[in-house]
Amino acid sequence: MIAIVDYGMGNLGSIHNMLRKVKADAVITSDRATIEKADKLILPGVGAFDNAMRNLNEKGLAPILNEKVLAQKTPILGICLGMQVITRRSEEGSIQGLGWIDADTVRFSFQDKAMKVPHMGWNTVEVRRADPLFEGMYEEPRFYFVHSFYVKCDREENVLTTTGYGADFCSSLVKGNIRGVQYHPEKSHKFGMKLLQNFAELV
Repeated sequence: MIAIVDYGMGNLGSIHNMLRKVKADAVITSDRATIEKADKLILPGVGAFDNAMRNLNEKGLAPILNEKVLAQKTPILGICLGMQVITRRSEEGSIQGLGWIDADTVRFSFQDKAMKVPHMGWNTVEVRRADPLFEGMYEEPRFYFVHSFYVKCDREENVLTTTGYGADFCSSLVKGNIRGVQYHPEKSHKFGMKLLQNFAELV
């Protein structure tokens, strides 16, 4: 069973619907006992970094997520803000992130005024290493993005895909059982459906 973690910040219904379409067993939950029993986790997120971390801490979800992900090595997929909160910190706020990966969340900054922030709309991803998340993926995979901040990994080995916007940035990351995607697979049609199916079946 996949637990879609409800901490008040996510696009939960769309993710659940997409997982249903690929016949994955998934529930939306903020119940710690349900999260404890889950085989896999999805950490969604839309909004501000500090609000997300405050919610995770105040709802008592950070400790159970740390236990599941770091101790039990449960596969997890962070989506958009859910990918950013697994880093150490964000330039958007002052509260520490979960710190599961050696990375920081930084703001897009362009000299060229034609480059708009947030980065919004469809864009391609370049897969940098083999991973079950992209097994059998359609050619020229593209996904829907809406974000003003991106993740900067300390180690190249943790960068799963890159996307060009002004310069190449990390659009998906991987570290053992931990994966994160900056884009929204639940809004990305066949590409997103394939990615979520791969997470449900192969990761």
